[in-house]
Amino acid sequence: MAACQSRWPSTALSLLLLSVAGRQTGLVVVQATVCSRWGVPSDKSLSQGGDVIIGGLFNLYYIPSAVEQGYTKLPSYEPCTGLESLKNIYALAFAVEEINGNSTLLPGVKLGYRILDSCSRYPWALQGALSMVGGDTHSCNLTASIPRSAAYEQKEETAGGELVPLLIGASRSTTGIMLSRILGPLSVPVISYLASCPCLSDRTKFPNFFRTIPSDIYQARAMAQLAIRFNWTWMGAVIENSDYGQLAIQVFQEEIQGKGVCLEFIETLHRETIVNDARRAALKIKTSTATVILIFCWYTDVKKVFLELAKRNVTDRQFLASEAWSTSDDLLQDLAISKVASGVLGVALRSSTIPGFEKYLRSLHPSHRPDDEFFREFWQEEFGCTPGAEQSQSTQFSNFTSATWSDHSSNVSSSSLSKEALLKASLPACSGTESLEGVQHPFTDTSQLRVAYNVYLAVYAAAHALHSLLSCSNRDSPPGNNSSTCSSPKHIKPRELLQHLNKVNISTPQGEMFHFQGADIPAKYDLVNWQNTPEGSLKLVLIGRVDGFDLHLNESAIQWSTGTNQVPVSVCSESCPPGTRKANRKGEPLCCFDCIPCAEGEISNKTGSLHCERCPSEFWSNSEQTACVPRQLDFLAFNETLGITLTTAAVSGAAVTTAVFVVFILYHKTPMVRANNSELSFLLLLSLKLCFLCSLVFIGRPSVWSCRFQQAAFGISFVLCVSCLLVKTLVVLAVFRSARPGAETLMKWFGPGQQRGSVGFFTSVQVIICAIWLSLSPPEPRRDLGFQGSKVTLECSMASVVGFSLVLGYIGLLACTCLLLAFLARKLPDNFNEAKLITFSMLIFCAVWVAFVPAYVSSPGKYVVAVEIFAILASSYGLLICIFAPKCFVILLRPEKNTKKHLMAR
Repeated sequence: MAACQSRWPSTALSLLLLSVAGRQTGLVVVQATVCSRWGVPSDKSLSQGGDVIIGGLFNLYYIPSAVEQGYTKLPSYEPCTGLESLKNIYALAFAVEEINGNSTLLPGVKLGYRILDSCSRYPWALQGALSMVGGDTHSCNLTASIPRSAAYEQKEETAGGELVPLLIGASRSTTGIMLSRILGPLSVPVISYLASCPCLSDRTKFPNFFRTIPSDIYQARAMAQLAIRFNWTWMGAVIENSDYGQLAIQVFQEEIQGKGVCLEFIETLHRETIVNDARRAALKIKTSTATVILIFCWYTDVKKVFLELAKRNVTDRQFLASEAWSTSDDLLQDLAISKVASGVLGVALRSSTIPGFEKYLRSLHPSHRPDDEFFREFWQEEFGCTPGAEQSQSTQFSNFTSATWSDHSSNVSSSSLSKEALLKASLPACSGTESLEGVQHPFTDTSQLRVAYNVYLAVYAAAHALHSLLSCSNRDSPPGNNSSTCSSPKHIKPRELLQHLNKVNISTPQGEMFHFQGADIPAKYDLVNWQNTPEGSLKLVLIGRVDGFDLHLNESAIQWSTGTNQVPVSVCSESCPPGTRKANRKGEPLCCFDCIPCAEGEISNKTGSLHCERCPSEFWSNSEQTACVPRQLDFLAFNETLGITLTTAAVSGAAVTTAVFVVFILYHKTPMVRANNSELSFLLLLSLKLCFLCSLVFIGRPSVWSCRFQQAAFGISFVLCVSCLLVKTLVVLAVFRSARPGAETLMKWFGPGQQRGSVGFFTSVQVIICAIWLSLSPPEPRRDLGFQGSKVTLECSMASVVGFSLVLGYIGLLACTCLLLAFLARKLPDNFNEAKLITFSMLIFCAVWVAFVPAYVSSPGKYVVAVEIFAILASSYGLLICIFAPKCFVILLRPEKNTKKHLMAR
């Protein structure tokens, strides 16, 4: 016997599973080993006979702290005490009674039920499920071949009940996974009212699983929508170490990915070390910069975390609650955590009412249910007395302790149970006048049924599937004529029931209709808020709902953790204002960033922009970098400083040239004027004046005619000027060459007529070039969008660079020729040799225009025009000063030198 017990995990469980499989399928089972049943959690059950029995597996007691098992001896657990979820089992019982009284649903078939408690222990849940599905025998002595019919007979003899073809249970996701996998090969349907793990929607892994609670996918998505809606980009999370917690946070993270929401931390709570884990989680929450904390845990674990936070006076956190604790009366009524839990925003199972259910609960009495041990225990706790005075308290105590000690392999602490039994045995007998009619208790409160309503729906789902399975058009025909598709209530095959459950349409007496979509039902949730009451406790307030993926929320009804209607802020970095963009910090989450101002010409017009957008070419960013504004037209105007300066210089040059012209007219008979070819000098002064004045055409708003005229005036004026200098230089050379023997005829080619003709010829070439250029591809005003800035330059665009190059090239050719000839004539004998002045002036002229080319190419916007004007004025002033300043100096200040004798002196 001891050997058999020590090999329970590998032997006894295998025997039980084999026994169940044999009874469900009719296989022959042979086993020579005899062993006793391993540690029974409790003999308490609630049952009602019927043609078809529905199995119920519930957690009816407060979940005790888990104890870490070493697997070197039989598991030892703390006892389960304190009834908690008693209302759920009576929701099942009420639904069964309601269906039995319904003449249209399962007519002629009486439903029964058998309910067991698993106390949130996975081994106990498995053992309870297998006992209902396969038979609750007290030994595994199978020494002979037992056919399926004999198995049912033995079951009826030993247990006095029926095998259940369907199980309503699995209050936790892990339990649902375990039961579905164990019972899956037997095709026994499992309908859960509280297992919400998304993994259970996988029909390939869990084909026999159904549930009346939505998948956590919808809950996690609703929480993600709340975080995004309230701009909570920096959150913390606390989860339980189970499929429920791990997969829920996984879905939540998938939903917030790419939405700008980050989790600063994820703390995991283990049932075996809940005290230390709760303390660690509380410290993490206190030191965290996240003010909104998401919690996917069972309410008992949340309570321990809140108590730790209350010790540390952490009352400024906003908690997001999952459905596992968002409606917990235990937390709402606990004054020790009211300050910590104030303002909780949670997703809750949709609340509904069941007509007649409250009256049913208040009518319950132990005298009407003598075999209901669960209700007896509730009655004792509520009224402090022992119902059933006909049985002595000493006999109860003797029977209880003997049963406790007889099972020496039980995994429940015997000493703890003995103390509990002793306490109950000391209670006085009830008077019989006790009643639930006027009692205010969570058990009788049916205003917001959530889990109980899920149980109610599960019963109706089972009933409709049974109705579909048992319904036959020839049900009333003689037995020999019944179709093979008709099933008998006494011989229901779980596989056939599973098929009908997959396609059944379900309706409740309240008119609610639904059908299973795979394992799931349409998702419906309530959004709830924990608000303060004058008594100091908290109350549950409905603030919205969730339908599938749609969230409907009344924000004005929310009372936040701060006690106000102001939405809490939970961010790692404040949102970047318009005019800036996000720049991620190296090595930190995406929600932690710096705000970088947009560059010039770029804008961001909304909060939290990831990128700055460049303005169109004709627009530029405003000073705040929040909008694109049209770029202002920019050109060299007369009224700006640079325009005024250049205009003054041009007008001054023209005035000085005019003054020199007047001086030369007044002194035209003096040797100084006559010796330097007065006619060419006057023509040179006229061309210089035109050069000064043509620069004014470049200033002002460019137009079609101004663009064409300015280049033509510039080119022709300078060619006229340089032509005069070139001819003057040629005349100087001719004069000195003609003094040599044999060169007397040279001067006839350089008479006054020939000089005027030469100047006219050189100038006419430039006129032809300009005429061809302006007729074929003239300059036109256009906006220069290439320069980046708030202004766009309006300039004369050179449509033909060749034409402009020819104009400049021709001027350069004449200038270089003049420079070369003047350089050759600089040392010719004369007291006042004009070739020296021309040489120096042409050096300045060439230097200016050589420097002009790179400056012109590299200058931006309107400064291109300013560079060209500066070159015109500089070269014009150079010619004027170098050639005419010495002559005016002699004429006006040294008249004694203005004589033929002095000029002819060597």
